[in-house]
Amino acid sequence: MNPKWNGQFSCFDLVARTDDSVSSIVRAGNVEIGSDDFVVMAGPCAVESERQLLQTAEAVVAAGARILRGGAYKPRSSPYAFQGLGVEGLKILRKAREETGLAIVTEVMSEEDVDVVAEYADLMQVGTRSMQNYALLERLGGCGRPVLLKRGMTATLEEFLFSAQVIAVNGNRDIVLCERGIRTFETATRNTLDIAAVPVLKTVSRLPVIVDPSHAAGVRCLVPVLARVAAVAGADGLLVEVHPSPDQAMSDGAQSLTLDGFRDMMDDLEPYLALRDLPRRPGPQLVAAGGTD
Repeated sequence: MNPKWNGQFSCFDLVARTDDSVSSIVRAGNVEIGSDDFVVMAGPCAVESERQLLQTAEAVVAAGARILRGGAYKPRSSPYAFQGLGVEGLKILRKAREETGLAIVTEVMSEEDVDVVAEYADLMQVGTRSMQNYALLERLGGCGRPVLLKRGMTATLEEFLFSAQVIAVNGNRDIVLCERGIRTFETATRNTLDIAAVPVLKTVSRLPVIVDPSHAAGVRCLVPVLARVAAVAGADGLLVEVHPSPDQAMSDGAQSLTLDGFRDMMDDLEPYLALRDLPRRPGPQLVAAGGTD
């Protein structure tokens, strides 16, 4: 471990990795995140209708997804954009779980909504805009459900773990970290995937780490590529946006995979997931400039 990290991250005692700590396994419904399984969460950005969600749920579970994602409440930048179906969307998510057996992850935006979302969700998502909403984080400490915490779009890893610590201090240590890309000067992609965050977080924290290639890319064709990178980097899973008709999606259609595209991505991941099981080998020894005596 980089000696600098000891002082930088060890203060987050409830989520930091120590010599005597074990890696956390977070259970969402009947799914274990952080175990040997690579857990894929997939579904639309927003729940738009029962037909749309059930069609997606049936397709993603057939392709190997374990958790269904779908937003009932949407924190949109524009007040004119689709804001979600609210409780009606939560009811549709529950029906999808009943029909497919998929666990449910959905976003909670406000501390006032925690109780109602917890009635329907197996995993409570904190979006990038809410990572430093400390009133929400404190409330999630007692919600009785595990939390998927997304990295803020301009947050350092230190700030990211600070937010995880807030949830843990308030009574909930069942936390999954999500790297979803950060905002940089680059404009070719929606965000910049900080893939180095995966091995750093896995080294300094005991929490599971997943990657959201959809929000990192913002471009559909890049999502499978970034998914493969995440698998090789040691992520514990993915959060992927999938829609039956992305061009007609009410939100984030440009970065959503088609149903066929998701199945192809899952098939293509197999050889990359196999690399995660290879024994680690020592890297090449570096020789200082000027050679040795």
